[in-house]
Amino acid sequence: MKLEIKDNQKIFFTKSSSSIEIHPFWLRERLNEKEFLDKGTQQRLFDPSSMNSDIHIKKAKIVGEYLELEFNDGIFSKFNISKIKEELSDKDIVKNIIKMKWDSNLSNPKKFEYKEDFFETREMYDLLVSFYQFGFAIIKNVPTENNYIVKFANSIGSVRRTNFGEHFNVKSKSNPNDLAYTTLHLSPHTDNPYRNPVPCIQLLHCIENEVKGGFSTLVDGYTVTEDLKKEDPEAYKILSEVKVRFKFTDKNVVLEDCSELIHLNEYKEFKQVRFSPRLDYVPVLEKDKLDLYYKARKKLSDLYNSKKYRIEFKLIPKDLLMMDNYRILHGRTKFDPSEGKRFLQGCYIDFDSTEGKLRHLKRKLNI
Repeated sequence: MKLEIKDNQKIFFTKSSSSIEIHPFWLRERLNEKEFLDKGTQQRLFDPSSMNSDIHIKKAKIVGEYLELEFNDGIFSKFNISKIKEELSDKDIVKNIIKMKWDSNLSNPKKFEYKEDFFETREMYDLLVSFYQFGFAIIKNVPTENNYIVKFANSIGSVRRTNFGEHFNVKSKSNPNDLAYTTLHLSPHTDNPYRNPVPCIQLLHCIENEVKGGFSTLVDGYTVTEDLKKEDPEAYKILSEVKVRFKFTDKNVVLEDCSELIHLNEYKEFKQVRFSPRLDYVPVLEKDKLDLYYKARKKLSDLYNSKKYRIEFKLIPKDLLMMDNYRILHGRTKFDPSEGKRFLQGCYIDFDSTEGKLRHLKRKLNI
């Protein structure tokens, strides 16, 4: 990318073979001297939305690493060229992390080691990058005392409280309001598909695990749905178009939301999967369309439950599993409570938590 001046008044940036003029007001909005920008908050000390946007540049020159501009309203300012280029190139660390497809061949996923100063280190930066690549991360030796999962979550963002509380205890109990609180096998699913918005990230912290069963299972919804798109475009199409209703009910609350099982962004690319077949209700459609839908859902379910896509491992005390609930389906194998205790704690945070932490660490560590 190159920044250049034409006619001493116009600023152009060239990327690849295209050259675009930067609007003078775009630059005028980015004044960074102390009288225009609070250095602590990085918030403007003026309101550009109340200004006349008919601004032009009277004089422009490049001096070393800076672009010096004089505007027609009498303002003179210097701009760091590298910062302008960074913004123009849209090199956001989060947006530019490429999702890595994976299946059962991911035999030894990387594990990270908790340390006392963990949250401000390169290790945490690498963990978050890996999390956005693979959709999950495993952290070893995380303290288990005093509901430490809450402190861990709040150190990389803010806990998303739900009707299950600030955090929840995953153990078998009588009269459960969710099958997670039983000893049953749990097939691959995403959490809370009935919420608006759905919690983005789930943390599960192993406190005790004395049983032989109770293995954790993960499936990459991104890999599965991308494969479905290639293998059966018709099934993929209907599952990404038909909105189904998800519903959760207990004695205190009724939660509902509607979404496609495969939710795409505005570019028709993968954004989110929701899958919880004990909780979804398909709308009334024409019989032929429902025939197609049910066959497509069955095919998707078969893929999610296939050994081809599943990894399986046992969490031991002090292991913390962090999962992208928009991408990763998780489950559990059956276990026998007579063999001992199985106790996990869980909580939720949202993407802005980890995205903000990642950008902060990139800036702090000058990566």
